[in-house]
Amino acid sequence: MSTAPAYVKGHGLLAGRSAVITAAAGAGIGGATARRFLEEGARVVIGDAHARRLKESEQALTEEFGADRVTSLPCDVTDETQVQALFTRAAEIHGGLDLVVNNAGLGGTADLVDMTDDQWSKVLDVTLNGTFRCTRAALRAMKEAGNGGVIVNNASVIGWRAQAGQAHYAAAKAGVMALTRCAAVEAADFGVRVNAVAPSLAMHPHLVKVTTPELLAELTAREAFGRYAEPWEVANVIVFLASGYSSYMTGETVSVSSRHA
Repeated sequence: MSTAPAYVKGHGLLAGRSAVITAAAGAGIGGATARRFLEEGARVVIGDAHARRLKESEQALTEEFGADRVTSLPCDVTDETQVQALFTRAAEIHGGLDLVVNNAGLGGTADLVDMTDDQWSKVLDVTLNGTFRCTRAALRAMKEAGNGGVIVNNASVIGWRAQAGQAHYAAAKAGVMALTRCAAVEAADFGVRVNAVAPSLAMHPHLVKVTTPELLAELTAREAFGRYAEPWEVANVIVFLASGYSSYMTGETVSVSSRHA
């Protein structure tokens, strides 16, 4: 098993840009992306359905990066009113919107023969419909402003791969990939790029605690490096897609994975 590499320092790749990041409270990919964007010079508005964790994340980031660069607003992406409030707030604070990261998603495990309509619908509503609502809000704002922009969606390798018990999540993530491609074709007309990342196994300490050692060993054994990705390693790829280094990329889904089987 290899160890995680040294943390990569910021290089100002997003200097002066304003960003909205959903599901950005806590230690997962959203929180790591918010931190990486700030380290790269961006200003962020973070949203999350968990108001207490969101406020704690805002306070921690504010202490490190300054109150003028970090704002939070609770946002449940299944609620159109809250989605609109998040994007309106971002535009009011920063006078526009340059970057959007749609990170919100919901998982679960259930075989199809046992899966209820409610289990299916909850995963699809957060993971796929939520990404649709936020992408729509972002495109409307960016089209009206006429200054271009970048949207990065969080998909998953499971949108390509079959896995027992994951039909709802796989369908939702495959939908995010298709949504990304179609949105990119439409948004190119007004200078907006839309791409996605597809992580395989990204873990943070809280997830590790609730995962059995046996399952974690099984999952990491499938990865070429013999370990899970740190959330910031996925966030690095999101930074790349949000930056000018990916200026000719749109409609793409980039696998962030070392899985070999």
